[in-house]
Amino acid sequence: MEIFRVGGAVRDKLLGLPVKDHDWVVVGATPQMMIGLGFQPIGQDFPVFLHPQTKEEFALARTERKSGHGYAGFTFHTANDITLEEDLKRRDLTINAMAEDDAGTIIDPYGGQQDLHNRLLRHVSPAFQEDPLRILRVARFAAKLSPMGFTIADETMALMRQMVGSGEASHLVSERVWQETYRALCEPAPQVYFQVLEHCGALKEVLASLHYFINPRTLGFLSQAAHRQHSALVCFGCLFIPPSSGGFQGLQHIQSLSATLRLPVEYADLATMVVNGAGRYIALWEKPGGESAVALFEALDALRRPERFALFVEVMELCFAHNPNTTLNWLRECLAIKAKDVVSGNIRGKAVGVALRKARVACLNQLLINDGC
Repeated sequence: MEIFRVGGAVRDKLLGLPVKDHDWVVVGATPQMMIGLGFQPIGQDFPVFLHPQTKEEFALARTERKSGHGYAGFTFHTANDITLEEDLKRRDLTINAMAEDDAGTIIDPYGGQQDLHNRLLRHVSPAFQEDPLRILRVARFAAKLSPMGFTIADETMALMRQMVGSGEASHLVSERVWQETYRALCEPAPQVYFQVLEHCGALKEVLASLHYFINPRTLGFLSQAAHRQHSALVCFGCLFIPPSSGGFQGLQHIQSLSATLRLPVEYADLATMVVNGAGRYIALWEKPGGESAVALFEALDALRRPERFALFVEVMELCFAHNPNTTLNWLRECLAIKAKDVVSGNIRGKAVGVALRKARVACLNQLLINDGC
């Protein structure tokens, strides 16, 4: 029985990057041996175990055979005579197909170290094409490593295009698509993820509703957001900024995207706010006025949900270099005016709302006069 550190931990150590997760492969063991040593079995498709103390994952060496479509269309085989080289061969990229023993020796049967040196993302074997999820993984690794000079090998890009052309990419499970997309939004260069998917044809195939919004301008905003270390949510919102020539007619695309990928509510909400509100926001800054400011707040439900509106303003400030404190201060001034401040003996019912709105508009107009606007 031998235990090896594998995959990303080895890659990142060799690149001098922080190692966040450790994955381990066990060669020469059986499930019964692992359980006898106190490991807790968790794998459903193949034997994976949690270490009794560290809770890190230890997987038995395995091979796989294509048995259906998509990410789940594989039959896995584990046995105590499967070698480390056989296990590594089933991995996606050579830089992820290296192992390290307990003495610190690197086992590298497929040239991962050379590809690290050459800054190359290259597939391990033709079996790469059997799993469409690897298209997204390569795009994500490009988003992670392109700032270090990594590019995708020509033969790997050709294989990715071939996979898209064969229809294999259409079998991707929506949850896995969103998982990889979310992880890409957290990488240093998330715009590269979408550029790679566009280049191999997968963006329109796998993320058709999002493809509608992707263009050099939105990817530029996304790059700015990542460079300034905004959250994945704000980075996502940048993808929905309308083109300079006009607004998106894109609500149906957001609804389709949300349903297809089962987007978290906050992501779907922010995308909708950007599509609905960007034009109003730009017009407000071009010609400030109390009426247009209150209309923006009403359209985006900012008076009831100011925290959500603040995310919208964060996206707008990033893309258009406006001072977010000004917009949010206007909102605070409006929220400070309550119905009790405008109610009098002859104001009742709907008239209260009308009076409250009028007072808020007047307050903002006075602020703008005081600020010289």
